This record gives sequence, C-alpha cells and structure tokens, in this order.
Amino acid sequence: MAAFEKIKSGISGLDGVLDSIRLGDNVVWQVSDIKQYMFFAQSLARQAIKDKRCIIYIRFAQHKPLLNPQPGLLIEKLDAGKGFESFTVAVHAIIKKRGRQAFYIFDSISELQAAWSADLMMGNFFVVTCPYLFELDTVAYFGIIRERHSFDTIARIRETTQILIDVYSEKDEIYLHPLKVWKRYSNTMFLPHRFDKNNPDNFKTLSGGLDTSRFYSIIESNKSIADEQNLDNWDRFFLHAKLNAGTSGRQDVADICERLLGADKKLNCLILDNFTARDLIAVKERMIGSGKIGGKAAGMLLARKIIENTNPGLSSIFEPHDSFYIGSDVYYTYLVQNDCWKLRLLQKDQDNYFPAAKLLKEKILAGIFPDNTREQFRRMLEYYGQNPIIVRSSSLLEDSFANAFAGKYESVFCINSGSLNERLEEFEKAVKQVYASTMDKSALEYRFKRGLSKSDEQMAILVQRVSGLNFSGIFMPCAAGVGYSYNSYKWHKDIDPAAGMIRIVMGLGTRAVERTEGDYPRIASLANPQLTTLTSSSEKSQYSQHIIDVLDLGKKSFAQVSLYELSPKLPLWYKRVMIEHDREAERILEKQDNKKAGKPAEIIYSTCDGLLKIPRFTDSLKQIMAIIQKHYEYPVDIEFTCNFTEQGDFLLNLLQCRPLQVGGFGAEIKIPCLDDKNIFFELSGATMGGPVKREIDKVIQIDPAGYFSLAYRQKSNIARIIGKLNQHFRQKNTVMLLVPGRIGTTSPETGISVTFAEISNINIICEVPYREAGYMPELSFGSHFFNDLIEAGVFYAGIFEGKSTKIYNAGFLGNMKNILVERCSDCSQYQDIIKVYDTSGTGLSIYSDLISGRTVCGI
Repeated sequence: MAAFEKIKSGISGLDGVLDSIRLGDNVVWQVSDIKQYMFFAQSLARQAIKDKRCIIYIRFAQHKPLLNPQPGLLIEKLDAGKGFESFTVAVHAIIKKRGRQAFYIFDSISELQAAWSADLMMGNFFVVTCPYLFELDTVAYFGIIRERHSFDTIARIRETTQILIDVYSEKDEIYLHPLKVWKRYSNTMFLPHRFDKNNPDNFKTLSGGLDTSRFYSIIESNKSIADEQNLDNWDRFFLHAKLNAGTSGRQDVADICERLLGADKKLNCLILDNFTARDLIAVKERMIGSGKIGGKAAGMLLARKIIENTNPGLSSIFEPHDSFYIGSDVYYTYLVQNDCWKLRLLQKDQDNYFPAAKLLKEKILAGIFPDNTREQFRRMLEYYGQNPIIVRSSSLLEDSFANAFAGKYESVFCINSGSLNERLEEFEKAVKQVYASTMDKSALEYRFKRGLSKSDEQMAILVQRVSGLNFSGIFMPCAAGVGYSYNSYKWHKDIDPAAGMIRIVMGLGTRAVERTEGDYPRIASLANPQLTTLTSSSEKSQYSQHIIDVLDLGKKSFAQVSLYELSPKLPLWYKRVMIEHDREAERILEKQDNKKAGKPAEIIYSTCDGLLKIPRFTDSLKQIMAIIQKHYEYPVDIEFTCNFTEQGDFLLNLLQCRPLQVGGFGAEIKIPCLDDKNIFFELSGATMGGPVKREIDKVIQIDPAGYFSLAYRQKSNIARIIGKLNQHFRQKNTVMLLVPGRIGTTSPETGISVTFAEISNINIICEVPYREAGYMPELSFGSHFFNDLIEAGVFYAGIFEGKSTKIYNAGFLGNMKNILVERCSDCSQYQDIIKVYDTSGTGLSIYSDLISGRTVCGI
C-alpha cells in the first residue's frame, strides 16, 4: 500500500469531509437515482484525467452511460448476462492487466441483481472484487440503488468496502451521509452534509436544528414501503409470482424459467410448452438457496411432466418424486465464503488449469457452509427422516443437448441414519464431494476438450430419496437401469434400433452405468427383450450379474454384496423374478459332493430375465422413451428404478432424462471390396459410433498374451503409457487403439484400466478377446464410459470370438516398425507388449456402415 496516499475526488468539499479518498479505497455510493451517482463519477473522471491517472470505466448496465468517450478515459464493455463467473473473471482480467494504482468507475452494480436474479450473487461479486482492487492500490467507485437490495446484501457490502456513503437530493442541493469511512475519523465525519451542485466546494455539516430536521424529512420522503427488504430479490420475485400464478401468461412462465432452470435454450422451450407457473413455483418451494437447479434436475422434471401431460395412465405407474434442489448460487457463495475464489480464478488460466484444480479441490473439501444454508439443510433432512437419500450433481451444462457430462461429477449416497447432527454432517460431506468433483481430472479434461474450460459452469445439486425396499437391513430397489430410445448397438439382425434398449441390473443402478469388475448387466433390446447373445447355461452364468450394489443400513455405508451373501435375506417371491440357477453346474457339483453331508451350494446369478418377461414392464419403458423422444425431437436416455410386489404390481421411478449422444444417425457408408489378405478385421455388428470412413495414421496395439503375463502391479503401467501416447497424439492424427478385454475397467485383470482422460485423443477403440486369460469385450453401451466415447465421436468395435467377427488378423501390422520408444523413451521395457505403428500413407482405413452393420478395416 502506497502509505494510504490521498487523491483528489474532483470535489474539494468532499475531500474535506472524508479526509480525502485514499489509494486502495473502494467507494460505494448508495443513491435513489442513477443521476446522483453520475455526478460523483463524472467529477472523479475529470480529476483523474487532469492528473493523468489511468482511469477505466466498466460499462455493463442498461442505464444511461455514466461517462462519454473522451481522451484519457478507457471504456471496457462487458456482458453481465453471461453469468456471475464469466463476468467476474472478465473484470479481474481487466484489473490484472491495468495493474497498480488504476482508477475504476463501475456502472450501478444494482443491475447485476437483474442479470443474475439474486442479490446474493451481486454481493458475491463485490466481496471477491473489492479486496483485489484494494491489494493493487486502486480507487474504485460503485453505485447501488437504495432499497433495491436485501439488508443482508447491504451488510456484506458495508463490511467489505472502505467507504459507504448515502446520497439524497432535493432540487440543486445534495445531501451526503457517510456511513463508513475506513481508518479515518473526525468529530463531524459521520454527520449528514449538504452542498450545492452549483457550488460543490461549499459543504455544510448538519449538526442540529432546522437543517437536520429537513434532512431527515427528505429521507422519509425518499423511502418506499420496504416490508420486503429483508428478502433477497430472488425471494421477492417468487413471492409476487406466487400471488399472480393464477393469471400468469407464457411470458410470466418464461421469466420464472429463466431464473430457475438451466441454460439450454431447447430444453427451456420444452419446459415452457409443458409447465405452468404453478408447476415451476412448486419447484422453487423445494429449493435451498437461489439460482438455477441445473440440467439433471430440469431433465428429470421435464420427462415426468411430458408423460403426465401426454399419457396420464402411464404416469400413474411412476413413484411420486419428492426431490430437493440446492441452487447454483449456493455453490458460488460456498467458494467465496471459504476463500476459494482466488484459486478459482487462477485455475481458469491455461497454465494452471490442472495444477490449481488439485489445490482447489482440497480447499473445497475442507470448507464450511454458512449458518443459514445449514439451517435449510436441517429442515430438508427433517422432511426425509431416516430414509436414504442420494446427492447428485446437476450443473448448468449437464444433461443438455450439447453436453452430457455423463459420470463426470459425483453422486453420493447418504444412509441418513442417526441423530440429526450426524445426518447433517454426512450430508454436508456429500455436498462437498459433489462440489469438489468439478475439479476431478476427468471432468477438467472433458470441459477442456469441448471448449468449456472458461465457461460459467455452476454446480447445482439434486437431492433424491433413494427408491427401494428394506430387505433385512439391506436397502435397494428391486431393479434399476438405464434406457435408450434409440439403440445404436445393433448386435442382431432382428433388432429394431428405433425400439430402444435398456441396460438393467438387480439392486442400485450404479452397476448399470459403470463397467464393473467381473460382472455384466443385462442388455435388452425392447424390440425383443428375450433376445440374447448368450446360449449355453455356462455362458449365461459367466456373463451375468453376481455382485449387487446396495446400502447396508447396519454398517451405514454403500456396499457391494455377493448374490450368495444376499440371497438368504431376500423373499422367495423376489428371487423367483430376479435370480437364476446354473442347473447344469449345480448337478455336476452335486455329483462331486454326493458323499458330503448337507445341501450342495447354489450356483446363482441375475440377468433380470423374470422382469423382462413381464410385457407391461418392457412396454411401459418403450412407451415412456418413445413419448419423450417425440417431444424432444431427438433420441433420449433415461435412468430408472423399478420396485414390484409379490402380486406382480410395479412402480417405476424416473430419475434422470437427457438427450442421447448418438453417432452417425441415418448415414450410409459404401464399403470397398478388399481381398482377405488386405483385411485387418471384418465385423458384423458389435460396433458403436458409426457410420465411419477414416484413414488411420497411428495404431496402438496391446499384445494380449504379453499383458496377461505381466505382474498385477505392472498392469496399470500399460494404462499410464497409453495416457502418455494419448497426449503425444493430441495433434491431427487418426489413432486406433486395440486392447485385450475391457477398456476403462476398474480391474486390470479384466482389461485396461484407463480413464477417459487417458484416451481422449484416440479416435477408434477396439476390444479384442484372449480366451486363455478370460479377456472378453463387453457390450457396454449405456455405461458412462461409453457415453464419453460416443459423445467425443470415438468409434468402438468389439472383436468377439464368434459369428460377429468374420476376420481378425492380430498380426496384420507385425512387419511394421514399433515406434513406441521414439514416442516414449522411458518405456522400452514394455515394447514387446505395446506396439505403436505409424500407418500414415499406407492406406490403412476403416469403414463401418450403420445400416448393414458391416465394418471392415484394411488396406
């Protein structure tokens, strides 16, 4: 600080009253009319230009400009409508660029209230900007309109600023009442003062008598009825909206929608077509804080409303939802109040994008929530009682037509048992985990790759009661899964892609959206739910579900339980529907154990086959997705649970709905005729992301036998090396990767455990089998990992052993030079396992026709 250097305001009388404005001061002018603020802003600008100061006018409001273009004045025009984060980052960039001892005049920040729909966010902007200006020895003027903001917001501004002045006027006389002047004091400083605009150097202190009485009468005459001033602008808006809900028109609904829902314009148009003002106000009534509820919550509500409006009979099989929504403003306020904002700004810089994220994540996890937010959390938990709940991300960009963010952010289960304080602690920890997941590497890579690294990505949260039944201390839904209105994975000639498909599991749906170790969900085409690629009893047993994701109420935790362990706790009527026996294996086991006492062990697994045999269940899902797709005019994917009774009645809970990322919708590729010797592989079906016609520049091929022979602890090294190669090939190359077993698995023993960030620049991925090790590709369409591939435009092929693979010549490129060490000099010990070939100029190409289901890769 430059020893609190005094500067001239352009009004000598004002300088006398305040003992001068000093470098570092933020000056807030609280006025009744923008013209009052304009007078002081213009005086400072004239003086600063005269003194050859660097003075910048930050222009963003709709009101008349405070200053006109003139020599010596820099004008920076910004768009507050882009959101709190984008605007704040832009302002901080200007401050950083101009450096120390610059002067700033901001438009009335009251207009930010309208742009961001809440006083809270205007206050957050001031709280993070004012200290930065102070650090750089600047002088900054801000104007706010009196009685437009909540008492809480004004209190935050008063606490943060160095100078706060109330301004009143009558004719040519202006009255000033300093409310705060930091580190200065005189016997008259905090008394009201009067001066004449025509003679601004003539200040008179009002210390009593008729002048003081007149001043306070002017204050009273300027006051409006302020019964609602203890409310944020957000609450005042919805209070009026609620009173007028019965007469609301489409524009009124649009105004509510703009404040409440996500940023996806197409999604918002659908909401306007399906929701009334009362519907949206009911959503607001279940909100914690202000801001938007985000894409995931909006998609869930919209899907349910479309079905309710279109087919009330179908809607009757839905469980009623009782979700809560933590508004996006709570997220930013949490960052501001836990001193995370500097790190947030640093993380926006490209050089610090990943390093600063790690520090920010740690700080988010260690933060605390404000008391008023915690009280709202308590009230919500009292509503849910001791029912398990799930805390789910619902960011502004999530589940939109442009970006899915599938699996990028956390969802955290809360067992929600114990005392209210214990439940509150568990819940707050879960919310912090979701907030911190915005800084996970996979989420950062996703945003970076899609050009969203500088976007205003606010995190709202969807809180849902976990749908399910209590089976002797184990809580879970009868079944859960994901559904797709369009099936882009046509693995049999009898499959109609337009009928859609589901990926379903027993228990919690986490296993339906992730590729899991040694376990397989059931994939069913809704055109023919009983159709399966598995024929023998042993195949069904091997490629089915053996581990169930549940909530263990006794241990108060999410758990993965074997079906053998869970089976004794399940009622017979439930097991008849959901559990199958490998009778052939049981008979063999019985013969082996016929001399032993006791009953032979069961060989059991789940394919959800009994549920798929209920036509009303599969038909309902098919109808639901078809109706939503018709309204969206685009394929959709949903998440759902199903609970049923011994009598066969069932209810569905629609948990999520978003536009489905599909590749090559409706296009056709002509495949050239190649000699067998020139074909690397030829497939019938078992692909996703087509149609494709691409020449291949680089091939990365992992030798299955070599990978299998590696020690367990070394297998993860292969995934990390693939990640290094992925970064090396960030340039404009078409790269194909062939791996044994599953890609993206959690277990190196079933395949390659890469993250999506480690293969984000690879264009074609093929999974190949290795029977000796049990490596087998998996039909995983619908998992978050595969959504990433499709959304990123990655083509996938499963090279199975069987009819779908016509030709596979694993050594097709074996005569070419392995360039692994040239690209990764410290990887020589793995060059017998990882083969990297430069195929550019060889003519190696891949062709895949979605209509015929045929794929050929060759020269």
